[in-house]
This record gives sequence, C-alpha cells and structure tokens, in this order.
Amino acid sequence: MQAFELAELITQREWTSNAYLEFLKVPDLSMGLYFIPAGGVDAQSPHTEDEIYYVLSGRAKIKVADENRDVQAGSVVYVAKNVEHRFHSIEQDLTLLVFFAPAEYSNKNE
Repeated sequence: MQAFELAELITQREWTSNAYLEFLKVPDLSMGLYFIPAGGVDAQSPHTEDEIYYVLSGRAKIKVADENRDVQAGSVVYVAKNVEHRFHSIEQDLTLLVFFAPAEYSNKNE
C-alpha cells in the first residue's frame, strides 16, 4: 500500500519551491499537487494523458478548449488528453490535486 497525508504533501511541495510535486506514479496513474499563487500564470501545455483536477483551495478560472469556468475549493475538472487548457484570473492561491491516467508522460511519444 502507498498512503499519503495531504498536509505533509503540501509542506513537501512548499519546501521544494516547485509549482508541481508528483507524489505517485504507477503505469496507469500518476498524482501530483499543483500550486499557483494569486495573480500567477499557469504556463502548462496540453498533456498526452487524460487529466482530472480537484481544487483543494483557492479561486480562479480555467479555460479548456474554448470554454471558461469558475473553480473553487471542491471543483472537479476533467481535461481530455491533448486539449489546450490553463488556469487564469487566479484570485486566491490555488492548490490542486492532479490525477493523470495513464501516468503523466506515458503517451509522450505517441
């Protein structure tokens, strides 16, 4: 079994000073914690895997393809592989739990 405590993951991500902390990676799934500060810029590119974001805290908007939506704590957003997406108009620090299936970069060479 692999088990994680959210508070410990948040602290670990803060210590690394990286915006993204991947904490689980197996062939069919990976998970990470993604942080964007208020007023920050989300510079990610489309991924080659399906992705789900679960908003743990904060308030912002996300644009997926041509659709915009408000997100806040408790929001869940699915993004299909290879679809342009990004968070914007980040009003409050945004902390996201991110799920990739299969694991992130598994399909990179397809």
